[in-house]
Amino acid sequence: MMIWLLIQLIQALSTLLVIVVIVDVVLSYFLSPFHPIRSALDRIVEPLLTPIRRIVPPVQMIDFSPIILVILIQVVEWILVGVLSNMLR
Repeated sequence: MMIWLLIQLIQALSTLLVIVVIVDVVLSYFLSPFHPIRSALDRIVEPLLTPIRRIVPPVQMIDFSPIILVILIQVVEWILVGVLSNMLR
């Protein structure tokens, strides 16, 4: 029962983080970096994007780091849920 709750929590946090990344990217086109909402989202997302940007720099003004971050979040969720699901068996 406790493992099932942990799986639910991991899935919810993963979904929430992916939504925050997508909203941050979309708002970056419309809001100033100094807007309170945008700066709050940047405080969450930027520490996760910075290491990715060191490895994968922007290509002709296109930053692929948010896409890579979303994929990494999904992979980590998949691995954690898989391991925890196997513990239920």
